[in-house]
Amino acid sequence: MRPLPGALGVAAAAALWLLLLLLPRTRADEHEHTYQDKEEVVLWMNTVGPYHNRQETYKYFSLPFCVGSKKSISHYHETLGEALQGVELEFSGLDIKFKDDVMPATYCEIDLDKEKRDAFVYAIKNHYWYQMYIDDLPIWGIVGEADENGEDYYLWTYKKLEIGFNGNRIVDVNLTSEGKVKLVPNTKIQMSYSVKWKKSDVKFEDRFDKYLDPSFFQHRIHWFSIFNSFMMVIFLVGLVSMILMRTLRKDYARYSKEEEMDDMDRDLGDEYGWKQVHGDVFRPSSHPLIFSSLIGSGCQIFAVSLIVIIVAMIEDLYTERGSMLSTAIFVYAATSPVNGYFGGSLYARQGGRRWIKQMFIGAFLIPAMVCGTAFFINFIAIYYHASRAIPFGTMVAVCCICFFVILPLNLVGTILGRNLSGQPNFPCRVNAVPRPIPEKKWFMEPAVIVCLGGILPFGSIFIEMYFIFTSFWAYKIYYVYGFMMLVLVILCIVTVCVTIVCTYFLLNAEDYRQWTSFLSAASTAIYVYMYSFYYYFFKTKMYGLFQTSFYFGYMAVFSTALGIMCGAIGYMGTSAFVRKIYTNVKID
Repeated sequence: MRPLPGALGVAAAAALWLLLLLLPRTRADEHEHTYQDKEEVVLWMNTVGPYHNRQETYKYFSLPFCVGSKKSISHYHETLGEALQGVELEFSGLDIKFKDDVMPATYCEIDLDKEKRDAFVYAIKNHYWYQMYIDDLPIWGIVGEADENGEDYYLWTYKKLEIGFNGNRIVDVNLTSEGKVKLVPNTKIQMSYSVKWKKSDVKFEDRFDKYLDPSFFQHRIHWFSIFNSFMMVIFLVGLVSMILMRTLRKDYARYSKEEEMDDMDRDLGDEYGWKQVHGDVFRPSSHPLIFSSLIGSGCQIFAVSLIVIIVAMIEDLYTERGSMLSTAIFVYAATSPVNGYFGGSLYARQGGRRWIKQMFIGAFLIPAMVCGTAFFINFIAIYYHASRAIPFGTMVAVCCICFFVILPLNLVGTILGRNLSGQPNFPCRVNAVPRPIPEKKWFMEPAVIVCLGGILPFGSIFIEMYFIFTSFWAYKIYYVYGFMMLVLVILCIVTVCVTIVCTYFLLNAEDYRQWTSFLSAASTAIYVYMYSFYYYFFKTKMYGLFQTSFYFGYMAVFSTALGIMCGAIGYMGTSAFVRKIYTNVKID
């Protein structure tokens, strides 16, 4: 029974309406980044935490800092991306006006008892730093320092702000921490600040350039890795082309008897193996419901990656807090029909009947994995009172996106996929009785092929993984999205080529199981996750339960998503290859 067109239209309209609600709204006042003379400039206090644990952050005022005298606040804004990333903006209470210098002045006083001193000492021992924002420009400062012997501890009490302006816009902010005061119990510590406004020639569009690190991201090793990956692509494309041309040439020669096999063809092996499984190669895979859901999810992840990278190349998403995550969530929700289309059509072609169940599994496979991991880590964040603890309202918002945006759009894609490309159109008839798979040498076993299949795709991206990991787990802003686009293209080509080669060898061994084409590409995730262990122990100084759980939890999510994407890409390429070679041979 087909759904009514009216119901389908209502579902699509409702989903698109909810998607529009996710779009960022026009910002006003300080978010327009324009000021008039003497207009209020807000200094936001964000988070504080250990330097070596970037994700272990707490509210700035969780330490016993004092607040400025100015209590009123004019503007406040928080997005879904900010909430998920643990951004906790709190008003500093400092009175700052555009182009209005402030001489050194005390803004509050800390009554330092033993408990407060212990809190500051703990923060200094663990190298706590804090982050502030002025006009969306981040500022970092250190809480304090210890003496050489580690016996006395000092707190920086004077914030010296130098703000650069160009016309009516703020283009530069610098913080100098001064006023080192020894922490002694039962004393009073005065916190002070000053503001100096300076005219700057920096253009507003270029004000984030000072936070970028071209010497790191555009290092010659980065360029060399891209060149090395291109050489790998050329080699693999040549290898696959040789296999394909050899296969077709030998088949044409066999049936037309116009040419004979050469010595190279005889050395490469038996040409009859893959033809003998023509009646089983298009047989539905085992567990088609899970298989089609993974393929659909992988296609959606690829679409999200491609679109987000293109948007990041066009727009500087790093200039606004949480914009990258908000964009990824919006694009993922908007591309849900891709998941439904490819997963639903594949499930229909494989003769699946429980298409509603397949649609639900496909729609919630990735969200359930991400939300399940986040839910587990959230318990640890709540125990630590960390800012990364996701508020209940944000959880409700994410659930609403899943049920009222992702699910309806996935339904639309599933219906389109089943109706447009859900009919089996295989070039060969599928036999009623499955052909037994013969025994083969150990190195031709699917388990060995699967393990080896992910090495070359990982080898083409592992240098880029280092730069991506450093930008996320350390204090670098990733901005070379052109490199990332090249690496994504290279990854796709290498994955397809490797999977075609693996599938060709297995078909020659008369092994026609479709899962191998997916798993041989998806095994890239295993190597990425293994590399994350190396990166954690040798490239970072992270410590503690929260940071360790956060790191390995979300690295598992990242690796799994990458593996699903690679598996889907490999299967789609291999499916086209298999269809091509079986279309061009004569089947008795």
